[in-house]
Amino acid sequence: MPENSRKLIERLDKSDPEDPLGSVDLLASQKIPDGVDRRAFLMRSTLIGVTAVMTGCGISADQRAEKSSKAPPTPQLSPDLEVVKEQKGPVMTTLDEFYKVGPGPSSSHTIGPMRITYDFYQRCTKLPADQLAKSTALKVYLYGSLSATGKGHGTERAALAGLVGKEPATVDPAFLDGLRDQPNQSFPVTLGPKTVNVTLADVVFGATEGNFPHPNTMTCKLMAGDTTIFEQEYYSVGGGFIEWKGYKPPKKNPPKYPFATMKGLRQHAEQNNLSIAQVVLANEMSIPGRSQEEVYAFIDKITGAMVAIVKSGLNAPEGSLLPGPIKLQSKAATVYKRAQDDKYQSDRGIGTLAAYALAGSEENGRGHLVVTAPTGGSAGVLPALVYGLGEGGRKLSQEQIRQGMLAAAAIGYLCKHNATLSAAEGGCQAEIGVASAMAAAMIAAAYNSTPRVLENAAESALEHHLGMTCDPVAGYVQVPCIERCAFGAVKAWTAWAIASNEIESRHRIDLDATIIAMAQTAKDMNSKYKETSQAGLALSVTLC
Repeated sequence: MPENSRKLIERLDKSDPEDPLGSVDLLASQKIPDGVDRRAFLMRSTLIGVTAVMTGCGISADQRAEKSSKAPPTPQLSPDLEVVKEQKGPVMTTLDEFYKVGPGPSSSHTIGPMRITYDFYQRCTKLPADQLAKSTALKVYLYGSLSATGKGHGTERAALAGLVGKEPATVDPAFLDGLRDQPNQSFPVTLGPKTVNVTLADVVFGATEGNFPHPNTMTCKLMAGDTTIFEQEYYSVGGGFIEWKGYKPPKKNPPKYPFATMKGLRQHAEQNNLSIAQVVLANEMSIPGRSQEEVYAFIDKITGAMVAIVKSGLNAPEGSLLPGPIKLQSKAATVYKRAQDDKYQSDRGIGTLAAYALAGSEENGRGHLVVTAPTGGSAGVLPALVYGLGEGGRKLSQEQIRQGMLAAAAIGYLCKHNATLSAAEGGCQAEIGVASAMAAAMIAAAYNSTPRVLENAAESALEHHLGMTCDPVAGYVQVPCIERCAFGAVKAWTAWAIASNEIESRHRIDLDATIIAMAQTAKDMNSKYKETSQAGLALSVTLC
């Protein structure tokens, strides 16, 4: 036993018997504070006590009890949110809603807020001329996680871009970089007969804790002096999806094959002798009323963007600094070049796939355009497989890639439908975990695996991300986010390798159970580990 461990145990054994938190047995006999989960209280109390011993900083039993019982509560989602209500029916999400192009580094903190302020700008332009004539300012207020890590995510820049009429899919990243480098710029916004000027100062960072309908809540206001002319409350609910107070989802056609679970989806496939991708394709045609050619054209557009993103990341200068105080150097190009020299083919494959994921995620960290798959923070995972299975590796046909993208979307839909895609709600398991599960399903579908093998692959990938927290250092989607994309991509390949080689009927855990586990873990997870940069690596890493 290491000497430091032995001394620690000795100190714990000699702890004050009058200190109820110095002994697990004594601790377990104490009264748990009202409203506090017993197991969580014991674990936190013990951790606090051990930390005090290790650091040599004494702390009383009362102080430990007080600290362990004062962990911030996890915000509860409002039952009025459509993202909550929609869980009661079949999956109605479609590809064009799910795969969105926009600037990094976070779909919920950049793409969502830009969509929100653009929506508010459009609403303002439709107000009566007499109201607009009185307008003097546009204001945006960020709350919860948007306020806590908005600076690192560039939320204020994205919000301002939407106010001046820019949309995520077409905004020039150079415009956002210009806001970062020259924060005092002013932009005229024409609202009917009136023009008002907006700056970054008009985006206000509000309370980080409170009883918000969603952890990513924001309010937009059109002002006439100190008087509010028009106001709207919005929510960035994950993956670039947005809602607002009083939101009503657009009417859609019923799906040809309605499903709300993986079991239901797989039953449709097996009973109709279809692949998972074919079931999803039928719904992508029926719900929005599109042709197969239109669905495939959209998939080709998205996969083309993913390939371009990976290539751009690989072509970035080696060792170039990513924006922000971390001073993180890019390494995708270096990892790729060195991987090609590895002696063993398996090592080359792993290193190359990791490099592709690093490339996509580094582009996200730069604030460049990415594809939500399902989010910006996980935007390196699926593109790595799209490129690796296609022109960057296996040379599979575009038709095989299309089938993979349809199957990947189905897994993402189910996770959104029955759990969450938002790190502010569920931690990083909802981003990297879901992306890895989608990627595993994509590989399986591209190789025409059975529905059961596809489910097993997706389940394994998600299962081994359960409990992953979101703890971005300094609020920037760089550490640990960029490398997590690489691990997510490699885990996806591992999950498919196992699923395609095991006896599929012997896989004991189904995807539905794992998604439920993710949803429950999200509810139990301390809010400090949900994109607020208040714990984990965000707390333990000191920037010098």
